[in-house]
Amino acid sequence: MDKVLVVALGGNALARKGGEATASEQLSVVRSTARQLVEIVKAGWHMAIVHGNGPQVGRILMQNEAAAHLTPAMPFDVCGAMSQGMIGYHIQQALGELLKDEGLPQRPVTLVSQVVVEREDPAFGNPTKPIGMFYDKAQADEIAAQTGHTFREDAGRGWRRVVPSPDPVEIVELEQVKALMERGFIPIAAGGGGIPVARNKGGRLDGVDAVIDKDLAACRLADDLKADVLLVLTEVEQAYLDYGTSAQQGIEHISSDELLACQGQGQFAQGSMAPKAEAAFRFVSGHPFRRAVITSLALALEGLQGRRGTQVTD
Repeated sequence: MDKVLVVALGGNALARKGGEATASEQLSVVRSTARQLVEIVKAGWHMAIVHGNGPQVGRILMQNEAAAHLTPAMPFDVCGAMSQGMIGYHIQQALGELLKDEGLPQRPVTLVSQVVVEREDPAFGNPTKPIGMFYDKAQADEIAAQTGHTFREDAGRGWRRVVPSPDPVEIVELEQVKALMERGFIPIAAGGGGIPVARNKGGRLDGVDAVIDKDLAACRLADDLKADVLLVLTEVEQAYLDYGTSAQQGIEHISSDELLACQGQGQFAQGSMAPKAEAAFRFVSGHPFRRAVITSLALALEGLQGRRGTQVTD
């Protein structure tokens, strides 16, 4: 296959800020997203899709907690699998309908995907990713005593459970993704960064309580597929230097070495642009024929054409 692309869909591609947390609202947003993805397909790209799941998996956890007196709560890795199915279903429906309307033969397929992490990853010693509901200090302490979960205060809004965010090492269903793409399907894989699993002493996979960054998972998939482009879609047109200051400057083109230097200077905020920049660096570094693009959903095709967004090359 030529022109192979992995798309990392940010939260704005799946949920509207201030919108209702309903299935119909999510499907409405995804339909708008699908229109941009169809334009990419029409341009001749073979595509795999990786999506985030932050709000959705958090709501599943809240439903778990609210109904714990009625039915046993599911562990976090299972909640991740639930979110993959839910979001994948909406992308399949919206994108599949538009592809059919355009007379295009490609069809999306959701693949519930496991992603291997290392048990020795230092992230397990420093959980930082907030998930689920807000609690006051007394509630958080009580739950922590009962479950062993770790809680941290979150920007003055209350206490939330935090889990590790380890590096993605291996996509378990990689061969299935390749087979689907070779047959002309559009796989939706490693949703939410993938279901985090680790190998036990017997070599089998166990689910773990963690969140894998979806941009890094998309990078892992793109690298394994030997993709030509990693397209990271977010809320802003491009990456910026001195973001949010009077000296703010958009980055139109940057080399992997320059990008690494900017990271070292703290130019990119943790939890927002930093993982996107890290994913772009990992994907292109040492690969002169690869390109990473960071841009907004509305400018996706123009970004692929090299006309908008931040273009990252080796």
